[in-house]
Amino acid sequence: MTMPISPPDEQTITDAYIYLLARALVIRQERRDLQEPDVGYNVIKYNPLGSVDFVNPNFDVAYLEAWIAVDERAPAVLEVPSISGRYYTAQILDEWGEVIVNINERTFPSQPCGKYVLLAPGSHAALPGDAAPIYLHSNKAKLLARVELRGDPAGAVAFQKQFTLRSLGTPVVAKAPAVPDFDNKSPIGVQIFEDTTAVIASALDVSPVAAEMQQKVRAVAEYVADDTGARSAVDKLLRGTVIPAFQEYVFTKSAPERNRWVGAGETGNYGRNYRMRTTANYAGIWANTPSEVIYFASTRDADGRPLNGATQYVMHFPADQLPEGVVNGYWSIILVGVPDYRVVGNPLNRYNLNSYSTLAKELDGSLKIAIGPTAVPGIADSNWLPSPPDKPFSLTFRTYVPKDVVRQKWAPPAVTPIGVASLAAG
Repeated sequence: MTMPISPPDEQTITDAYIYLLARALVIRQERRDLQEPDVGYNVIKYNPLGSVDFVNPNFDVAYLEAWIAVDERAPAVLEVPSISGRYYTAQILDEWGEVIVNINERTFPSQPCGKYVLLAPGSHAALPGDAAPIYLHSNKAKLLARVELRGDPAGAVAFQKQFTLRSLGTPVVAKAPAVPDFDNKSPIGVQIFEDTTAVIASALDVSPVAAEMQQKVRAVAEYVADDTGARSAVDKLLRGTVIPAFQEYVFTKSAPERNRWVGAGETGNYGRNYRMRTTANYAGIWANTPSEVIYFASTRDADGRPLNGATQYVMHFPADQLPEGVVNGYWSIILVGVPDYRVVGNPLNRYNLNSYSTLAKELDGSLKIAIGPTAVPGIADSNWLPSPPDKPFSLTFRTYVPKDVVRQKWAPPAVTPIGVASLAAG
């Protein structure tokens, strides 16, 4: 006689779901990426400047990306050009969203450019003599490289095209696990616990809590596997409690809050904080490490109300707290819709402002950035970031190569409402 399986408690279900969602989000991204024309493993996609069709895009750089695939016999070779005088990095992440390495003059001073051979764990493949070896965490990884425009888009594109990636052989590439597609507004529910053995086995998790969290996943998966009632109950709990609470955590509690901005949290490498890893994958996948960039996100105004495109707002940077003074690289601010985190079209095709935007300063040297569906009176149009009329939105503020003050206490000023815009006047 088969004994009935005891139901996992609510905390176990919550922990298991949030842990596994990090992997499901990367799988979703891999499957979507590989559906694009001319995209394949070990093939670089050189994104055109101004590309908008992906989550939380970066308009400050010439951007390229690729899925890396290797096996024990067939490594891959990445070549990074010599770049000076502008920010660049080649970021490589594993299949859970953990940063393996950034290749640049800060992290690789002994070899900031040239050839790098990317190897499967335990590989003993012969290495090119002039290449630095980098061992991946599993047989796949994601490459994202960025070259700062720095007022010279043509020069940045020239460097972008000098990044190359090729396979030394023909690796055996496993298909991404079969996870149903989903969106951020209505994330996957109990279906996440289908075929969890294959999902977990598909990529090594370097987190120190991987074993205990995976046991929780197995317990929930076993509980819902053959019991319709259990499956329904778990899905109800996820959709009614766990997912809404997680979404609220992402927006307001996942990192320290300063001036209604959530940021300066530990991203890129997460240790025991699997919840933060899932947060990063959900809110804007492929987060980097704090030494490279610190992100701030806001969905609330200075009074704690959700940001809404019908309202006009101002961000006021005092003269002694200007954004250019807290970075060794550059800064930028971008407006995206929620919950998809993609840019929202506007007549100016202006989606962000950054270090190289032509921004007018106030007489006292301070800086005001206006946000709204129409320009804000008294603030130069060059300082205006258009918002979608009467729709919610989110702001992401990036600080590249941030100074210590950013991690310690600095944050962008609160987004202060100044009134409801009159669209008819625009």
